[in-house]
Amino acid sequence: MLAHPDPPSPRAWWKSAVIYQIYPTSFFDSNGDGIGDLNGIRTKLDYLKDLGADVLWLSPIYRSPLADMGYDISDYRDIDPRYGTLEDWDNLLRAVHQRGMKLMMDLVANHTSDEHEWFLQSKSGKDNPKRDWYIWRPGKQVDGQRLPPNNWKSVFQGSAWDYDESTKEYYLHLYVSKQPDLNWDNPDVRDAIWDVMRFWIKRGCDGFRMDVINIISKTEGLPDAPVVDGSQYYQPASMHFANGPRVHEYIKQMHAEVLSKYDLITVGETPFTHDATQLAAYVLPQNKELNMVFNFDLMDLDSPDYSPLVRKAWTLADFRDVIRRWQQFKRDEGFWNTVFIENHDHARSVSRFGNDSERWRAISAKMLCILEVTLTGTLYIYQGQELGLRNFPRSWGIEEYKDVATQNYYNLLVQRQNAEGKEDVDMSDLLDHFQQKARDHARTPMQWNSSPNGGFTTGEPWMRVNDDYSNWNAAEQLRDPDSVYMFWKHAIKVRKQHDVLVYGNFEVKFPEHQQVFAYTRTLGDSEATVLMNFSVDEAQVDLIGLGDLEGSRLILANYEAGRADGGGSLTLKGYEGRVYMKQVLPPDHIQN
Repeated sequence: MLAHPDPPSPRAWWKSAVIYQIYPTSFFDSNGDGIGDLNGIRTKLDYLKDLGADVLWLSPIYRSPLADMGYDISDYRDIDPRYGTLEDWDNLLRAVHQRGMKLMMDLVANHTSDEHEWFLQSKSGKDNPKRDWYIWRPGKQVDGQRLPPNNWKSVFQGSAWDYDESTKEYYLHLYVSKQPDLNWDNPDVRDAIWDVMRFWIKRGCDGFRMDVINIISKTEGLPDAPVVDGSQYYQPASMHFANGPRVHEYIKQMHAEVLSKYDLITVGETPFTHDATQLAAYVLPQNKELNMVFNFDLMDLDSPDYSPLVRKAWTLADFRDVIRRWQQFKRDEGFWNTVFIENHDHARSVSRFGNDSERWRAISAKMLCILEVTLTGTLYIYQGQELGLRNFPRSWGIEEYKDVATQNYYNLLVQRQNAEGKEDVDMSDLLDHFQQKARDHARTPMQWNSSPNGGFTTGEPWMRVNDDYSNWNAAEQLRDPDSVYMFWKHAIKVRKQHDVLVYGNFEVKFPEHQQVFAYTRTLGDSEATVLMNFSVDEAQVDLIGLGDLEGSRLILANYEAGRADGGGSLTLKGYEGRVYMKQVLPPDHIQN
């Protein structure tokens, strides 16, 4: 049955937009200090415009001690000198707008840096007016030992509480100790955040990505978390801080006070949450909260429950099921998806879900591109994804991993082994996992050309550039019509030409196939058929099960065009992807 010519919820510019995420530290260094900066981004705007990007999302560029790569903010109203100045930001924004693109900022409002003026005042004394801007509690005595207020474990290992000697109380930090959590129950805190948002909107910002926005409300009383790991005192506690009791009240207030007054793009990061109904509450239009949220079902597919840094085998059946559920979820009620397979917190997609060997790297990166551009939702591309950048090699030692999450997890396991009396512990198995899963892989500097350090900097880069930059870089790909970049550029054009790929119905074909992920998209009289072989081996597809491809045009493919198929079946080569398009006449238009 054909879909209605119009989607269930109204079209919007931010729904069909292509968002390009920039991790500024690693994008392009314009002054030779080894760190990417705003002026560097400005020099690459034509590259991004030519790719097809509509919105640029900047990971945090505010003043920060960089305890967690800028997600620890010491001044929301200023640019960190590493990246430039407010004037540089103004110049970047002007250049972005001149090219018909928009700029989205990263709002990190669950926590600040411990060097933020708000926190410095808060910790200065219990009678300070900003004391209650953060979450302070006295400790407890157990068998004569002072312990934190509860047993919550930090996301980055150890206790989620730090003790302040001067005021004899603990403050809560769900992430590193230099990231104290704000107390959103205090209306003054919320007003201060609204003011920060207005500051950037008035300066010309076009929207916000909201960091861990679903953890701003904690369970009243901050109770202990249940013990699920008997080997340690501190326990995972997301059931007491994710999607908390007043989170929707606060985001509705944000919408009423700020968001509703402007035409912005908004997307929330919502970790620790796999319940679709919980996520829907942030997005459904009648709730008046956010445009969309990132759900992490697909990103968590190859991770065990206990750590995102450890690799777990995944199956195409599970991969397909995650995408099917979200593509079809509450579509008639206006739920809107985010389409992404990479970001700054996850390893490279071609290494996780494709095949990054020399033979298959480009082909499988293009196939994953086909997946992304044919799904309903706002499309997000992470820097370097358009080049098919891959994880850095296993030969790199632990010293090359810069991320606090990687280092803390490594050190924790070393300490555990030492506590058990083991010395010179072989950590190679852990490094095997890191090579596949660490966030560091997304943070290596961009590979612009074959010059030293991939053309990222004329100085010493803050992080080592992946070893393959001399032959795998943007300059090479811009010259090669068959490159991953050129494929992405074409694929984005195809997406923008066909509303059915953005707004259409989604239906899986061959749900039991071991190698092939196939689906159709329908909107009005347009029908797209998407076929992808997630394997190095050839795969057979039964054309009868696909429906009628007669009259279809092949509009996107990662192998040379041509259909040498017959006998009622279609053969897909290793990691081959195809998109067919046809116009379907409704029954009342068919002549007898």
